[in-house]
Amino acid sequence: MRRTKDEAMATRDGILDAAALLFQKQGVSRTTLQHIAAAAGVTRGAIYWHFKDKADLFNAMMDRATMPLESALECTDNAGLADPVGDVRTWVLTAFRLTVTDPIARRAFEIATHKVEYVEELTAVRDRYIANYNQWLLRSEKRLKLATRRGLLRSGVSARVAALGLWAMADGLIRLWLLDPAAFDLQRVGRQVLDAHLDALRIPQPV
Repeated sequence: MRRTKDEAMATRDGILDAAALLFQKQGVSRTTLQHIAAAAGVTRGAIYWHFKDKADLFNAMMDRATMPLESALECTDNAGLADPVGDVRTWVLTAFRLTVTDPIARRAFEIATHKVEYVEELTAVRDRYIANYNQWLLRSEKRLKLATRRGLLRSGVSARVAALGLWAMADGLIRLWLLDPAAFDLQRVGRQVLDAHLDALRIPQPV
């Protein structure tokens, strides 16, 4: 039984690997389950054993890639930490680092930003993106509100607006870098842009 479970997981991983490569090469809408089955060396029935449809398969691929990001984001829920702004900064920097250094995460980011059309059966993909955005907005806004109460951020700036700006900045930099990785160093330049954004929100602290 143990071997059977291991083999099933290996088949599932092989399907996800094949799907990711095809999605990256020819886009999600132009890739069929038959294409994926042929690339993975399995039948369509094997795909349906593991996944309900192409959107379900896509989401499983994204889950496999974004799990580290979601783990990093958990730190923003702890209201007892001394540096709420630092928590948000850490999450954004983690996103930049994983995009550059983790090939699975990088491929998934590229597919999600440049290789997918949010139509028909892939509306679940759009819904997932919106859900991730809403989760980011909620958690980062909570941390930025805490920072404002502690006198770390300017009170005249809405925490929601600041959180939205951070999302747009991080998401935009990742999208640009994926189009042309040679254009700039995502981790170095991303850190500089992020710190400039956060510095504009902070109240100068006495030295």
